[in-house]
Amino acid sequence: MVPVESVAQVCHEANRAYCMSIGDDSQKSWQDAPQWQRDSAISGAEYARANPNAKPEDSHENWFREKTLAGWRYGPVKDEAKKEHPCMLLYQHLPEEQRRKDALFLAIVRALSF
Repeated sequence: MVPVESVAQVCHEANRAYCMSIGDDSQKSWQDAPQWQRDSAISGAEYARANPNAKPEDSHENWFREKTLAGWRYGPVKDEAKKEHPCMLLYQHLPEEQRRKDALFLAIVRALSF
């Protein structure tokens, strides 16, 4: 089985490429990403492996819960210093282009894990 850290790195880079395709150039490469961001991807990959039947909304809910516990809240622009993120919304309120990131993340974890 592919190590979870490697799966998380692939997920992160795919997310970064997807974000760039929709005009969001804010994502740093895996090697340049802050540790909290790498840890978040690893945690998401662990969650997806432990919950093979999880839906994209479940993955987002897990991410949302972890971010909330870490002190993040909604903000119109991602701001690491203020711990604000535009995806700090319930899944049903996310724009479709943001929902696709959750589906992509799960698909990659499944492709590399099962």
